Amino acid sequence: MHARFLLTAVMAATIAVSSFISCNNNQSGTTSENKNDSAKQLLERGEYIATKAAVCIDCHSQRDTTLFSMPVIPGTEGGGAGFAFTKAEAVPGVLWAPNITPYALKDRTDEEIIKTLTTGINTKGDTLFPIMPYHSYGRLTKYDLQAVVAYIRTLKPIERTVPERKFFIPAAMFGPLPAANIENNTMPDPSDKVKYGQYMVTMAACTECHTPMGPQGPDFSKVFSGGFVFDNAVLKVAVPNITPDSATGIGSWSEETFVNKFRANATPEVLQTKPGRRNTFMPWSMYGKMKEEDLRAIYAYLRTVKPIVNKVEKYPE
Repeated sequence: MHARFLLTAVMAATIAVSSFISCNNNQSGTTSENKNDSAKQLLERGEYIATKAAVCIDCHSQRDTTLFSMPVIPGTEGGGAGFAFTKAEAVPGVLWAPNITPYALKDRTDEEIIKTLTTGINTKGDTLFPIMPYHSYGRLTKYDLQAVVAYIRTLKPIERTVPERKFFIPAAMFGPLPAANIENNTMPDPSDKVKYGQYMVTMAACTECHTPMGPQGPDFSKVFSGGFVFDNAVLKVAVPNITPDSATGIGSWSEETFVNKFRANATPEVLQTKPGRRNTFMPWSMYGKMKEEDLRAIYAYLRTVKPIVNKVEKYPE
């Protein structure tokens, strides 16, 4: 990262967190040193969310489709997806994840970016296709959203313009959300593993892939039961059932089994394998580096959802 740009980003983040610090308090807690510490914490939180929990960088970068879980190609972070999302991803047309580096966002305010993240309406007034999980992001805390914006402003500017999207139906049919009242969103106490795990599942947008598709879109009566099939030139793979059904889901998994699955699939050795078409869209290289307490909380929450019998063949013919 260029030192000059990082300095600019830290200054921006300092401004972003200033609302959390009283300007009228003359105690030591308002010194510039403490403000810089707050800005640093904001950036660290944003990096964690964008690269390990919500994994914004996964969709908005180019990925090496030859390697296991298609990890991000170094140097392309945030510059826009290198391949199109089409009917293979249930898109009624074709779209590319846009460039979110400072090159593309330099004229947008933090408030405009957060509005797009939480309502699905961009600055042009266009409705985003919900492969961008704005339905989930609208439930995150204002601090976490500000952290993500602060972090992506530190990315290396990439001068790349992705192609315009092309839909077969009006974008308004995707159901944009009204302005999210993020001021009321709160972070559950991590000691309440189930509620905190639900927050982390929302952040990671697990429902986006692990909910089967019905005639009118995602069938939320069968949430987390999997079954959707990604079928394109790179691979053909079905999304697994992660409900606590013992026979077809993860009901027989222990907490350790769950955590170890993430850790094992994020090792350098596994990430360097070349599985061919028996690959996965699951970004293990990022999710596998989540904090252990966050993974354990996700497991705790998933144990509370409705068990659904749905046997999924991972690699259907």
